[in-house]
Amino acid sequence: MGSEPAGRSLVSIVVTTRNEEPHVGQLLESLAHQDPPFEIVLVDALSRDRTVAVAEEFRARHPSLLRIVVRGCSRGGGRNVGVAEARGEYVAFIDGDCIADSGWLGRLRLSFGPKTVVAGLTVAIGKPRYGALERVELFQGGYDVTYPSCNLVYPRALFERLGGFDTRFVTAEDIDLNLRAVRGGASIRYDDQAIVLHHMRATFVRFLYQAFWNGYGRKQLTEKHGSLWVRYRVRRLLAGQKGVIAWARLVAALGGYATRVLTGGARRLGPGTGEAELPSGTARSGPAA
Repeated sequence: MGSEPAGRSLVSIVVTTRNEEPHVGQLLESLAHQDPPFEIVLVDALSRDRTVAVAEEFRARHPSLLRIVVRGCSRGGGRNVGVAEARGEYVAFIDGDCIADSGWLGRLRLSFGPKTVVAGLTVAIGKPRYGALERVELFQGGYDVTYPSCNLVYPRALFERLGGFDTRFVTAEDIDLNLRAVRGGASIRYDDQAIVLHHMRATFVRFLYQAFWNGYGRKQLTEKHGSLWVRYRVRRLLAGQKGVIAWARLVAALGGYATRVLTGGARRLGPGTGEAELPSGTARSGPAA
């Protein structure tokens, strides 16, 4: 494997799911014909619906492609389990409520490198008024570190050297990992042709719930990394809130941030990664050939 060009290295596509029965079939079908060689490792966090059953049906049609791991853990912890189970030299992360463009993995391969994190374009689908809202970007060393882990590739060696995702985070574990990668000498390359479609939250309440926990995670970031927003202009943030939906998201996020400030206490994060070692999961289905 080491003598192969980076673009032809085996890629392990790590998928995390929990109660994604409506979407996981579409996701897996979108991954089935990506640019080879690759394998899919799906880590399910004890879904109560037919998520695993749908994945098993896909595996019956593609027995050499998919491995399923069932383990109760956080989103970041599930990705760590997926990497521990994977065989690839590179690991590509995507979520159970996403759909990959047919050229997704092929585009990502163009930017592979041993010290390079590759991010693609994530396009929200669903409620248009939710999907039109922009990310609040955060830069470190000239790189945007807020690219989400539903469309992100890490060299496996780099991921393991960093200790994987910090499982203490409720959200923003992907920003934390990207921060640590850049501070450790890695670069981040962005390819807007590596496209993933991401289903937005189905209801306004769930949308605000997600915004609340995103704000909570931003406060966890400052606990671990110090002041990250000192150069971010509040005026710019406020100017970007256009419409009732945007303001509602901001208020919910500030509520999450304030909740962490008030309740963090002894649970405040220190500088550690939160992972002594990358865990191994419990495989439900046999390994890919």
